[in-house]
Amino acid sequence: MTRLLLAVMTTLLVNIGWTAGEPPAAQGRTVTGEVLEAKDVDAYTYLRLKTKEGEFWAAVNKAPVRKGAQVTVENATVMSNFKSKALGKSFDRIVFGTLAGTGAASGGGDLGQIHRGAVQAPGVADVAVPKAQGADARTVAEIYGNRVELKDKTILLRGKVVKVTLAVMGKNWLHLRDGSGSAKDNTNDIIVTTKAQTKVGAVVVARGVVRTDVDLGSGYAYKVLVEDAALQK
Repeated sequence: MTRLLLAVMTTLLVNIGWTAGEPPAAQGRTVTGEVLEAKDVDAYTYLRLKTKEGEFWAAVNKAPVRKGAQVTVENATVMSNFKSKALGKSFDRIVFGTLAGTGAASGGGDLGQIHRGAVQAPGVADVAVPKAQGADARTVAEIYGNRVELKDKTILLRGKVVKVTLAVMGKNWLHLRDGSGSAKDNTNDIIVTTKAQTKVGAVVVARGVVRTDVDLGSGYAYKVLVEDAALQK
C-alpha cells in the first residue's frame, strides 16, 4: 500500500511538471523555510516561504503563524495553476501540506482531489437510513433546507457512506446519504469531514458543525458541509 501511494504521488508530481531543481516537496515531501508573509482565509493559512530553494507559497489549515517564524510543511503536495478566490490570487505552483506540530493538513483536497481517486459505493440510489435521535438530529435534506439557521451549529446526522476520500487536507472526506433530499438539486448527498476512519457502505452517525457557502478555490464551492465530525456507529 505504501509503495502504491508513493508511486501515485510520484506520477502526480511528474505530471504537473515538478522537476528535481524545484522546491523539495517533490523529493522528501517536506518544505522548511522562513515565513515572509502569512494570510488567513476561511479555514486556511497561506504562507510565503523563503527556503534554500527560493521563495514560494504554501497552504495549510488555518494556524497562528507569524512573519519571521521558521516552519516545516510536511506531506507536501504540489498544485499547478491554482486560483484562490478567497485570497484573490493565482499561483503558478503552490504546496499544500501539514504544518509540522499541528497535525492539520491541507492537500489540494477539494481543490482537485476530493472527487478524484475516491472510493464510491455502487447502487447508492436506494439508500434508506432512519433519522438519528436527539434534539440536534437532522436529515440530509433538513441540513440543506435549513442551512442558514444551522450555520456554525452542531448537528447529528445518520447516513450511509457512499463515497470516501482519505487523508486530504488532514481529513477524510465522506459523502453521506440517508434517502432524503433530491438528486435533481443535489440535496440528497452531503459531504462530511472527519479524522475518524470508516469505509464505503457503513452507516454512521456523524456529529459535526454545519458550514455554509464554503469556497475552497479553483472552482470548488459548496452550499453546505459538515466539518470536523466525530463518528459513531
